Amino acid sequence: MSENPLQNYTEKDKYQIFDTEFMPHIDSMYNFAYRLTMDEDEAKDLVQDTYLKAFRFISSFQRGTNAKAWLFRILKNSFINDYRKKSKEPAKLDYQEVETFYNSDEADSDITIDLRVETVQDMIGDEIANALNSLAVDFKAVIILCDIEGFTYEEMAKILDIPIGTVRSRLHRARNLLKEKLKGYARSMGYKSE
Repeated sequence: MSENPLQNYTEKDKYQIFDTEFMPHIDSMYNFAYRLTMDEDEAKDLVQDTYLKAFRFISSFQRGTNAKAWLFRILKNSFINDYRKKSKEPAKLDYQEVETFYNSDEADSDITIDLRVETVQDMIGDEIANALNSLAVDFKAVIILCDIEGFTYEEMAKILDIPIGTVRSRLHRARNLLKEKLKGYARSMGYKSE
C-alpha cells in the first residue's frame, strides 16, 4: 500500500480544496519564492507555476494534512528544477533594454531603487537581509522556512526532501554562517560578540 494514495475528488471538491486549503497561503508562497529568486517577476512566475502544479496534482493531496508544507515542497522543487535548467543555459542580455536605460533620464540618477531591499527591509533590516541573501540556497531555505515561516523540523524535512537530522545540522550551520556575517554589524550596534 502506498504512503499517499491518490484521492478521487470531484471537480467541485478540487476547486473547494484549492480555494480553502491552497489560496490562503499565496502570500507566504510569494515571500518564499521572492527570497529564493530575489526577483519580483521570477517569484510571481514561480508561485504561478506552483499553483498550476498543485491543481494538476491535487489528487495526490490528502485533506487534513499541511497544505502549506505541501505547496512549499512543490515550490522548492520547481525552483531547483528552474535553477538547474538556467544554470546550463548561457547568460542572456537584452541589448535593447540596456540601450533604452542608458538613453533615459534614470541613467544619470545616483539613486537606484531596489524593490528587493525595500520589501525585505520592512520585515528585517538591510544588514540581515543582505547577509541572508549571501548564503547558499540550501542554507537560505532552512533559515526562511524555520525562522521566518515557522515550519517544524518535520515539515521542513518533507518540504526539502531531506532527513530531519540534515535539517537540524543545516539549520545550525546556516545560523552560524549568518552569525559570522553579522558580527561586525552587531559590534557597530553596541552588542558584544564572541
